[in-house]
Amino acid sequence: MLLFYVRHGDPIYDPDSLTPLGERQAEAVAKRLALYGIDKIYSSTSNRAMLTSKPTCEILKKEPILLDFAHENHAWKDLTVKREDGKGVRWLFHEEWTRQLFNEKSIRDLGDRWYEHPAFEGYNYKKGIERIYDGVDTLLGELGYEHDRYTGRYKIREANDKRIALFAHQGFGLAFLSCLLDIPYPMFSTHFDMGHTGMTVIEFDGKEGYSIPKVLTLSSDSHLYREGLPTNYNNALRF
Repeated sequence: MLLFYVRHGDPIYDPDSLTPLGERQAEAVAKRLALYGIDKIYSSTSNRAMLTSKPTCEILKKEPILLDFAHENHAWKDLTVKREDGKGVRWLFHEEWTRQLFNEKSIRDLGDRWYEHPAFEGYNYKKGIERIYDGVDTLLGELGYEHDRYTGRYKIREANDKRIALFAHQGFGLAFLSCLLDIPYPMFSTHFDMGHTGMTVIEFDGKEGYSIPKVLTLSSDSHLYREGLPTNYNNALRF
């Protein structure tokens, strides 16, 4: 099985939508996915994710399956921290002091229980990350792969060659992929990222009844290059 994780296009956050550039990006990624063929299309319940999935659904004549656990608002409530300047909250992987802490040995030694660090007292990050773990386990279970968190493997209940697409977000996506791959969230969220309509492809192969998911590409934007669209990383860096 191949899982295609696609971040939404260039967004308008309020109201929740896409910019004209985001709409072109969605069309570009749809052309790319149409070349491969997709058996099921999932989407976050946010409007910008659904709008990004729309061209793919139209080309492949499929209805999206909506996943509310993938909505960015839930992850925003679960995995943010108060800003040091007192101006609201930020993602844990964006606030400088948490980024630094995430890579210290005291956090690394805690592994999956990173949220037990004394610096996070008063925050309920365990509940937030467990919510996403549960969503991952439910989704993959429905697709034929039973997650064994202890070994970091998936027991194959129904081996298949299906191609599955999920359209969602950056903040949620970093947590989703860390849970799916059993890589502690502090490590994954500070060392990896995804751009607008970046496509991450994960292979679930089947050997001896178990699968260890493998990332084949992370946040690929070759569809944007092919269509002559800007390959700006989150409208900041061009490469």
